Amino acid sequence: MRKIYVFDTTLRDGEQSPGVNLNTREKLEIAYQLEKLGIDRMEAGFPAASPGDLAAVNAVAKAVKNVTVIGLSRSREHDIDAVREALIGAQDPCIHIFLATSPIHRKHKLRMEKHQVLETAQSALRYAKKYFSKIEFSLEDAGRTELDFMVEMVSMAVNEGVKVVNIPDTVGYLNPSEYGAIFKHLKENVPDIEKVQLSAHCHNDLGMATANTLAAIQNGADQIEGTINGIGERAGNTAIEEIAMALETRQEFFGAKTSLNLSEISRTSRLVSKLTGMVVPGNKAIVGANAFAHESGIHQDGMLKEKTTYEIMTPETIGLKESKLVLGKHSGRHAFREKLQDMGYELDEQQLNQAFSRFKELADKKKEVSDDDIMALVEEKLIDTPEVYKLETIYVTYGNRSVPTAKVRIIKDQEQELEEEAEGNGSVDAIYNAVDKATGEEVTLSDYSIKSVSRGKDAQGEVHVVLTQNDVSAQGRGLSTDILEASARAYVDALNQLIEKRKTFSRRERASL
Repeated sequence: MRKIYVFDTTLRDGEQSPGVNLNTREKLEIAYQLEKLGIDRMEAGFPAASPGDLAAVNAVAKAVKNVTVIGLSRSREHDIDAVREALIGAQDPCIHIFLATSPIHRKHKLRMEKHQVLETAQSALRYAKKYFSKIEFSLEDAGRTELDFMVEMVSMAVNEGVKVVNIPDTVGYLNPSEYGAIFKHLKENVPDIEKVQLSAHCHNDLGMATANTLAAIQNGADQIEGTINGIGERAGNTAIEEIAMALETRQEFFGAKTSLNLSEISRTSRLVSKLTGMVVPGNKAIVGANAFAHESGIHQDGMLKEKTTYEIMTPETIGLKESKLVLGKHSGRHAFREKLQDMGYELDEQQLNQAFSRFKELADKKKEVSDDDIMALVEEKLIDTPEVYKLETIYVTYGNRSVPTAKVRIIKDQEQELEEEAEGNGSVDAIYNAVDKATGEEVTLSDYSIKSVSRGKDAQGEVHVVLTQNDVSAQGRGLSTDILEASARAYVDALNQLIEKRKTFSRRERASL
C-alpha cells in the first residue's frame, strides 16, 4: 500500500493562530509527542522571524532524533542562513523555501514579473543547495497560479534537485476536483516529475481542507501537510488526524495510508489544545469530545446490538478508553501508577508523587474520577516552569449586592509570605487585583477562557489566561473543581512564565554585549 508522508507544521503554521504563543519548553513538549505520534517531517518554525523562534527551532532540532526537522525560509539568503543556524545539531535537517507565484501575489505583494519570480526562486534554491541536501520548495498560492507557469516553476525546482515540491491552496479557495486536477496535470506535464515528491498543503477557509488533501492523494500527492486539531491562520489547516483516520478507515478506497501511531492521536490532540489554549470543539471530527458519544435512543439501540451500526472506527484506535470511571479516593498508589502506564504516561518518582497527591485531593472532592480528569491533572504538571510565586490560599467574599473582595496568600521563592486583599468588579477580577498587589507585577490580562475537563456539576474546570507585560506575552493554565481557584492558579502560572521570559531576554541581552 502506498505510503503518504506526513509533514506536521503545528509548531510553525499552527503557532501562527491568533493568540497562540508557545515558549521553547512548550514547543519541545509538543515536538516529543509528535515524534511519538510518528510523523515523518516536522516544521519547527520560521527562524528568520525572531531570535526567539530561531532558538526554539534549534532546541527542537537537537531534541528529536527520529524525525526530519524543517525550518521555513523565504527566497532570501538571510532567511536561508537563519535556517542553517537554527538546524545546527539536527540529525536530519531540511530547509523549506517558498515564493508566491499567483498573479495577485506577483502584482500586489512581490511586484515581480513571471521571469523575476522564477529567477528569484532559482537563485535561492542554488544558494540553499550549498548547505542542505534536503530541500522542499513551495509555490505560495499555487491554487490561484496559472497552470503553465506552475509547470514551469515545478520543472525548475525538479532540475535544481529539490526533494519535495509543495502545491499549497494557501487561501483555501479551491474545491476538491480543482485541487486534485492540479496534481494530475503536474504528473502528466512536468518532465522527470518522478524525481520529487509532490506535497499538498491546504487551508480551511471554505471548510474543504481535508477533502482537498484527500483529492490530492487520489491524484498522486506523496506528502500531506497539516497541523494537529487543524489549528493555523484564519480558519486553520488540514487536520492531520482527519487525513490519517480517513486513509485508515477507507483503505480499500484510497489505497494509501500514513505510518502514524494512531493510538497517540488523542493524547497529541489534548496536549496541543492544552498548550496552545485552543479548545477542540465537541463535534470536531476524530478528536472532539462527542466524536464517539451517542445520545439518540435510536443510535444507542443500534450500538448495543452492533457497534458498527453507528461507529465506523473505534475510540481505542486513537488511544481513547471507553471506561470513564476508573479510580476513586480509596485507590492506592500502585493502582494509580498502573493506570497511568495504561494511559501511556511514564513518570519519574517525583512526578508520580506529585500527581498522586493531586489525584487524592481531587478524589476527595469528586464522586467520580474519569480518565479525562486524570489526564488533565497529570498533563498540567508535565511542563514545569520555575515557581517564583506559589499560590497558597485564596478567600473570596461575594454577594450580588456587595462588592466582591478577595484575599490571597502567596509564597515567593519558597520562603517569603505575601498576603494582600483587594476588591474587583467580579470575583475573578478581585482575585487578580489581590495577586497584582501581592506580587507588585504590572500586567495586562489579554485573554481569559474556561472549559470543563469532564462532565457533571463537580467537573474540573481548566482556566487559560494570557498576560502581557511590555510587549511580552505568556500563557498560564490552572485546574481545579473550583473555578475561582483554577483562575487564581492560571494567573500565577502566567506570572511565573512572564518572569522566566524576562530572565531569558536578560541573558540574551548580556550575551550580546
